[in-house]
Amino acid sequence: MENIQIITSDFIKVNVTNSKNDSVAFEKKFPKKFTILELKEKLEIVTGGSSGTMQIELYNGDKLLCQLDENNRLLGSYPVEDGMRLHVIDAFLFSEDYVEKFELTEDQYNQKQDTLKSFLKKNKLGKYNEEEMKELEEKRKQAVEEEQRKAEQCTMGSRCQVQVKGQPSKRGVIMYNGELEGKKGIFIGIKYDEPLGRNDGAVEGVRYFECQPKYGGFVPPSAVEVGDFPPLDDLDDEL
Repeated sequence: MENIQIITSDFIKVNVTNSKNDSVAFEKKFPKKFTILELKEKLEIVTGGSSGTMQIELYNGDKLLCQLDENNRLLGSYPVEDGMRLHVIDAFLFSEDYVEKFELTEDQYNQKQDTLKSFLKKNKLGKYNEEEMKELEEKRKQAVEEEQRKAEQCTMGSRCQVQVKGQPSKRGVIMYNGELEGKKGIFIGIKYDEPLGRNDGAVEGVRYFECQPKYGGFVPPSAVEVGDFPPLDDLDDEL
């Protein structure tokens, strides 16, 4: 009689849902040699939950097969097969935002080891990644400096070309350079050569310059190129 050898994969591919949003499933692959505790630690990344408060249910379709409730037991020792679903139940997903922040002091919250904040710190993710945050801050600083440089070039009365994403190029004359009431940042007011604008030089009842209706517009300095840009009609007349 021949010996029959059954070869099975060392990994299992499952869908993962959680109690905060069970309509979204993530397909993940895990080693069968993982303990349930190791599985929970990996599921922290997927769900944002805490391994210390996490419960896992195993489903085949909509049928609940069992709970993976022994932290030291191997994942492969449970009747889990490819295509099944792991459903993560974790009160932490709700209490983190709505309960603990109100019941604990800031110091007490920072000392806890099972919070999303401690997880982000431990893995140097998001705002706790100093190198990434420095890079983002440097890019923000460079963008602000570039916007200021462009604004300085936008002198009153200068001809310019305006290019806003998703819109055709427009030409006109710079009529205003400064802040707008109720808005952040510097804006350049343009009197366009054609009725391609949105106003007559006034925004929300505040007038910044005079022009005909639909000949005025306000754009960020980055959208403005100052130069010898004659009206487009003049170009059409050239032979």
